[in-house]
Amino acid sequence: MLIHPWDAARDAAEWREWLAVHDFGQLAVNGLPGEPPFVQPMHFAYDGERDEVLAHLARPNPVWPALDANPEVLLSVVDDYAFVPGPWQALSGAPAEHGTPTSVYAAVQLRCTAHVVDDPQEKAEILNRQVGHFQPPGLSATAAVGEAPYGRMLPGIRGLRLEVTDVRAKFKYAGHKPEEVQDRIAAGLAERGGPRDAAALAVQRRRRQEA
Repeated sequence: MLIHPWDAARDAAEWREWLAVHDFGQLAVNGLPGEPPFVQPMHFAYDGERDEVLAHLARPNPVWPALDANPEVLLSVVDDYAFVPGPWQALSGAPAEHGTPTSVYAAVQLRCTAHVVDDPQEKAEILNRQVGHFQPPGLSATAAVGEAPYGRMLPGIRGLRLEVTDVRAKFKYAGHKPEEVQDRIAAGLAERGGPRDAAALAVQRRRRQEA
C-alpha cells in the first residue's frame, strides 16, 4: 500500500481509535505451495492494550493448514470510502472536466503472527470478549466450557490471537490539495449523500481540523 506523507496517520492514536470501531476486515494468509493466498473476511475485536486481534473461525475452515505452515498474516481493514468525481478536484481556473477522478478512504493493515487457540477455556474467553465488543451486556449468554447454550459449540471452532508486529495506516482524503478543492470535495460529499459519503466526510473534516 502506497502511503504519501499527507496520507499517513497523524500518530498511532489515530489508527488505533479508527480500528476500535472498524471491526470487519480480511485476513490474508499465505497459501500452501502451489496455491494462491487465502483471504478470509471476518469480524474481529482489536485489543489496543495488548496490541492483538481476537477472532474465531469454524473448525472446517480451509485456512488452518495454511496458518500451520506459515503463521505470518496480514489483516486488512478498509472503510469510510467514497468515489470523488473529476470536477470536484478541478484546480482553480481549469475546466471542470480536467479534474482527476479519485477515491477517498481509510485503510489499516496489521501484519501479525497468528496463534491458533484450541484450549476450550481460552476459546470461551475469546468468544466472550468478542461478544462484549459487539453488543451490550445481557443480549447473549456467557460462553462457558460444558455449559449451555454455547459450551457444546466450542469444539466446532478454533480461536485466533493475532499478535501485531507492524502497522501501515493510510487516510487518503486529499490532504495535499488546495483548500478550495478540499472544500469542493466536502460540499460534494455532503450534497450527494451516498451510502458512505457521510462517513468519508466526517473523516475528512476531522483530519482538516487536526492539520
